[in-house]
Amino acid sequence: MSEPGLAGLTLSAAAAAIAAKDASSREVTEACLTRFARHGAALNCVAGLDPEAALAAADAADAELAAGRRRGPLHGVPLAHKDMFYRAGRESACGSRIRAGFVPRETATVLQRLDAAGALDIARLNMVEFALGTTGHNEIVGAVRNPWNPAHITGGSSSGSAAAVAARLAFGALGSDTGGSIRLPASCCGLIGLKPTYGRVSRHACMPLSFTLDHIGPLTRSVADAALMLQAIAGRDDQDPTSSARPVPDYRAALEGGVKGLRIAVPETFFYDPVDDSVARSVRASLEVFAALGAELVPLEMPEEIAFANRLNMLIIAVEGASFHADWLRERRDDYGRQTLGRLLPGLLHPAQQYLAAMKLRAVVLARLKEAVFARADLLHTPVFPYEVPEIEASDVAVNPGFLEYLAGTGHCVRPFNYTGLPAISVPAGRTANGLPTGFQLVGRSFDEPTLLRAAAAYERETGCCAPVPPLT
Repeated sequence: MSEPGLAGLTLSAAAAAIAAKDASSREVTEACLTRFARHGAALNCVAGLDPEAALAAADAADAELAAGRRRGPLHGVPLAHKDMFYRAGRESACGSRIRAGFVPRETATVLQRLDAAGALDIARLNMVEFALGTTGHNEIVGAVRNPWNPAHITGGSSSGSAAAVAARLAFGALGSDTGGSIRLPASCCGLIGLKPTYGRVSRHACMPLSFTLDHIGPLTRSVADAALMLQAIAGRDDQDPTSSARPVPDYRAALEGGVKGLRIAVPETFFYDPVDDSVARSVRASLEVFAALGAELVPLEMPEEIAFANRLNMLIIAVEGASFHADWLRERRDDYGRQTLGRLLPGLLHPAQQYLAAMKLRAVVLARLKEAVFARADLLHTPVFPYEVPEIEASDVAVNPGFLEYLAGTGHCVRPFNYTGLPAISVPAGRTANGLPTGFQLVGRSFDEPTLLRAAAAYERETGCCAPVPPLT
């Protein structure tokens, strides 16, 4: 199979080809490295890449398979991840000057679990500085460019992860999501982006931003790929006391269920307030597909409390982020980019009672969502990124004094589900008038990722929504 053919496989198909010995791990890895060499610099998505080490790992995977040892369902498949997942002995700069040269002594649990499943970790990917931004801009390492049109943003903060997976440089990538940072770039780049329930996936040895809001999840080119990666990384980790001991279900078994009889809530208030008409048309068209497949659409008014979630989520990020960064803010303030500094400094000023009130209200908002939505429906359907994907220069919020208002708008549809910890998935919904992708979001009950995956897979089968490939030259 040719390099474009190999690199164009889904993660699931690449894993199956290697397992069946229809392709070797070396061949698949060489295909990815060729694309990294061809497109990585132009997209500015690479933070670190060692081709020799990647090929050595691929050869080792092939040798194990030849000896009858298959580590797991991802054996020999090259992945690449946001530069905030620590691996012992390897730099993790987190998109910053401050952590340039930082070499951790331990490896993130999620990377250990992907290693155990047989995956290769071949590259570190650029990201928004310290994961603090929804657009993908980064004054330190530069903005990552969208494979669909390099003049446009990828969304953030998992910007390199989205660009690399969409451009067929890697078969999947981990991202983090504290205020939409998996789902927003997935929507902007035409990918599946899954934010699991808070506690479903360990955050041990991952760069922290906001310890009560951080989530870890995959960006992939198909729903089956997202299920495969989630299966590998989910589950209790004693090194992360917030991780859940709930049993991990078989996510891949949920993919064939269909949506007939499934109740999908359609919000009549709040979620469409800032949404561009072009985005709204694409998102609402996806509802017609679900209805044709037998789902029941349930129009609902959102509880009034949902309007607080966006702002309160940002307040918590600011306070908890400032707590983690306090020493650097005193000693190395000039080493931060302007956008990052502008979002961290207010966290030093919020009174304790505001932070505590924001924390206490989380249970109230979650209870109202359960009562208003999930007592009457199985899933909630919303937009993701509310605007047509803008150009990088036009949306450079670091030079705009009103950038906090713009950032609040970009996260309008996604932050409520970091605040409540509910699982959510971004699914491609075609392209808007400017030719860039957009997506819709499905939100489920706590720990009900199987229903999210089931509905998203049914939509993907019907529409082929993940099939289009960016027109790279």
